[in-house]
Amino acid sequence: MLFFKNNYYICKPKTEEKNNMNLDTQQKEKLFTKYGAGKEDSGSVYSQVALFTERIKHLTAHLKNNRKDYGTQRSLQLMVGRRRKLLDYLKRKDVVAYRKLVKDLKLRR
Repeated sequence: MLFFKNNYYICKPKTEEKNNMNLDTQQKEKLFTKYGAGKEDSGSVYSQVALFTERIKHLTAHLKNNRKDYGTQRSLQLMVGRRRKLLDYLKRKDVVAYRKLVKDLKLRR
């Protein structure tokens, strides 16, 4: 939104996005306790898939407002690929856990 002040057009900053950081430590610990073995379990497949899903949601919302942000678009594509590889691994190892995780995260797979 532009408005005129002192013979200049000034762009009003967007106030809708208050939190620039994706996930803080408390939110990550919540994800790890819900999907992993504990709040420090950041290495399990379940925790990583849940973390990638939250980051993908955040980047998707960012790209809806900033369509020409090609760097973010590329990182989103890479992240989706990493998540897909982890889900394929989980599907090979434990189909029941895979289906439960996909259902809990509401993925379209």
